[in-house]
Amino acid sequence: MKFMKLGSKPDAFQADGRCVRHVTSDLPTDVTINVGEVKFYLHKFPLLSKSRHLQELVLKASEECCDGINMVDFPGGPKAFEICAKFCYGMTVTLNAYSVVAARCAAEYLGMTEDVDRGNLIFKIEVFLNSSIFRSWKDSIIVLQTTKSVLPWSENLKIVGRCIDSIASKTSVDPANVTWSYTYNRKLSACGKVATEGMKFREKIVSVPNDWWIEDICELDIDLYKRVLTAVKSKGRMDGVAIGEALKTFAVRWLPDSVDALVSDVHSWRNKLLVETVVCLLPSDKSVGCSCSFLLKLLKVAILVGVDDSSKEDLLNRISLKLHEASVKDLLIPARPPQTTLYDVEIFLSIANQYMMHIQDLYVAKNETGCTDFVLGHGSLLSVGKLIDEYLEEIACDPNLSLAVFIDLSRSIPEFARPIHDGLYKAIDMYLKKHPSLTKDERKNLCGLMDVKKLTMDASIHAAQNERLPLRVVVQVLFFEQVRATTAGAQSLNNNPCGASHSTTNTDEESEKTAAEVCKSLDQQMSQVKITRDEFQKNGKLAKSNSKNSNSDVQLLPSRSRKIFDKLWGFGKGHVENRSSETSTSSQSPTSMVPGDTKSSGSSSRNRRFLV
Repeated sequence: MKFMKLGSKPDAFQADGRCVRHVTSDLPTDVTINVGEVKFYLHKFPLLSKSRHLQELVLKASEECCDGINMVDFPGGPKAFEICAKFCYGMTVTLNAYSVVAARCAAEYLGMTEDVDRGNLIFKIEVFLNSSIFRSWKDSIIVLQTTKSVLPWSENLKIVGRCIDSIASKTSVDPANVTWSYTYNRKLSACGKVATEGMKFREKIVSVPNDWWIEDICELDIDLYKRVLTAVKSKGRMDGVAIGEALKTFAVRWLPDSVDALVSDVHSWRNKLLVETVVCLLPSDKSVGCSCSFLLKLLKVAILVGVDDSSKEDLLNRISLKLHEASVKDLLIPARPPQTTLYDVEIFLSIANQYMMHIQDLYVAKNETGCTDFVLGHGSLLSVGKLIDEYLEEIACDPNLSLAVFIDLSRSIPEFARPIHDGLYKAIDMYLKKHPSLTKDERKNLCGLMDVKKLTMDASIHAAQNERLPLRVVVQVLFFEQVRATTAGAQSLNNNPCGASHSTTNTDEESEKTAAEVCKSLDQQMSQVKITRDEFQKNGKLAKSNSKNSNSDVQLLPSRSRKIFDKLWGFGKGHVENRSSETSTSSQSPTSMVPGDTKSSGSSSRNRRFLV
């Protein structure tokens, strides 16, 4: 730390208690000056020779026959006045970064200028500031912190502005030219790494990181930090990554960890001001700078402390640009009253909609430039689709989550952003499990979000045995798995040279045509399948043959699935082996395909529905 020593005489100031200061001298004191609660018993001659303002006050006091001089609102208080008084007496005074601002403001108040006496206190302090303080990195920060206690004097004397300019200029220096000390915690880990490699520190030149300055300025108050970082950005030499890292470090430094401390009456206003300051200082390029994880954490705090709507909208817009980098944990934002859900799903839906708007704007811009090989979002859409499915699975456990919100969120992305529906199936299954009171139509609408053709083998196996799914969905799963197996078998025959003469007609187009015809036939049959509890009770043969299993419809579902699977297996096999019987086979009902079925074609439709 830089310092300046003034005067050469020994310090003769003495204290009588806490509120009295006097000078030890052979001459009696002839003036009393009151500064705050402290009385100074001094001599007129040394004071008046340096201070114009004291000359005026002493003259006024003598005219009014006052016993003392009162100085109201003296900048820096009694300590600053004592420094100026010692300088007038020629006593030794030491100034440093902690005391120089108060002394400068006090000297300005007393009028200790060059026209009163050559080499006066104002001149000497200005030389010290310009030659030492403003050239030192840490001294500039310390001086800037002390300016707040002597406002508005420090602002009017431009000490604040000069400190800010000095700090901002040093942050823009090439890191290779940084020779002063600074605070950087990660520097210790770098030295430890050098030590483990068996190298001497003096032989190892440690490079200065680009963000060497961010931890030191974090000690500033919110308003001063805002002014410093604004000046740093105005220099135009700092990239958005460094600005984002500085804001993150500042937020972590001052925001409390607990929710109670965030919303407490004592710190609520300060935390709100801090969050709004950080948001307004974010880089102008919204696609760079802070990570999505930090922005989401900042959004959670912003909601808790109640920031203004403009700051919140800015955060939502920035998060939507980086949504593909988010994690489900960060997106689980607790809901606030009057919301009844566990998490704020509406705010995430707003983020997802803004993300799709950005993607559409990007797509239009690429089309206007004639770019034909542009992939939407460069794969980010796939990441967002997977993220939404994982988010749906998490919030599906909420008993207060409405079906409409679940459907809206699942449809917030286009279909091609979800090439595999395993994640969506898990979310739907979880919602069915936690909401057993859904009606038949609601279950149908919910399961309509899922495309069974996009399920993997493992998900299809699970869905085929899932008793919570509607029967029609289970049938579709089994059918498309059989179509997939049939198509795979046809392709394997085409790839086998030994059986080339038998498989030349089984091309991919023919397999797809066969699958489409089978699907159409099954849809016609499924439209006639209506299983109700009343029909089970009316069918006497059904009640007799299933008396042990007539307690619930759910217990019959696995056996139904096995029968349907057996029927579909034989049905698909018949198509591959004998194309000539396609018309007659597809016109048969699913019941007639079940192995072991001895019923005639004239059996009642009720019995056929039961077998299905």
